Amino acid sequence: MSKTKIPPLPLIMVAPNGARRTKADHPALPVTISETVAAARACFDAGAGCLHAHVRDAAGAHVLDAGLYRELLSTMRTSVPNMQVQITSEAVGRYNPAEQRALVRDVRPEFVSIALREMVSGEDTADAGVFYRWALNEDITVQHILYAPGDLEQFYRYAASGVIPGECHQVLFVLGRYAENQESTPEDLDPFLKVLSEHRGDTELDWAVCAFGHRETDCLVHAVAQGGKTRIGFENSLWNRDGSLAIDNAARVRDLKKALKAEGLA
Repeated sequence: MSKTKIPPLPLIMVAPNGARRTKADHPALPVTISETVAAARACFDAGAGCLHAHVRDAAGAHVLDAGLYRELLSTMRTSVPNMQVQITSEAVGRYNPAEQRALVRDVRPEFVSIALREMVSGEDTADAGVFYRWALNEDITVQHILYAPGDLEQFYRYAASGVIPGECHQVLFVLGRYAENQESTPEDLDPFLKVLSEHRGDTELDWAVCAFGHRETDCLVHAVAQGGKTRIGFENSLWNRDGSLAIDNAARVRDLKKALKAEGLA
């Protein structure tokens, strides 16, 4: 029996490394599983409720490796048992949809993020539909990554047609992916909010935001003020609200908590 209600997103999810940055970008960026778990523990103590997890191969490159993900999940259950863990299926130009689906089927995580435009290409929705129905039946919570308002429109179409089944859904709006120098602004959320308002009542969405660059904190505060939730961390930004370079991912979580409190949002 599949669930009709999905677990709610935490107010703060942390994305401590992502697929592309390395220690050359910041020495505190976690690469190994032990480093990622240590960062997750510090971020949980700072107020993050979920880890958005990438794993790296021996050379430090992004990899969709079921064995590494199982190792990470096992270590997290022991070391930070009260923190949710969401694995990523991000393609990074390296993996195709069949390989992404195979990873999720192999690992069977509780939570996974999947970019809609990576999983469903063009008019061929059959394989994606089978996969999404399987994930729902396996109680795997999918957060759909949406890079532009057009992706949100497409999501609503797929939900209405049954390609994406379920009564409620988690989504992530990526702000500023195509902005100059990948510097997001709070106003980047407005086109997503417009689509949300046009489809109010179509399906239940639990939505969050991530943002790039120096104004990450401002963007996330704005999202919470509009009823959303947040994903923060070195995957998207290395800088605190005052422009200073954060010492680590936990500092980014604390910076957001402080900003939310200052705005009366936490």
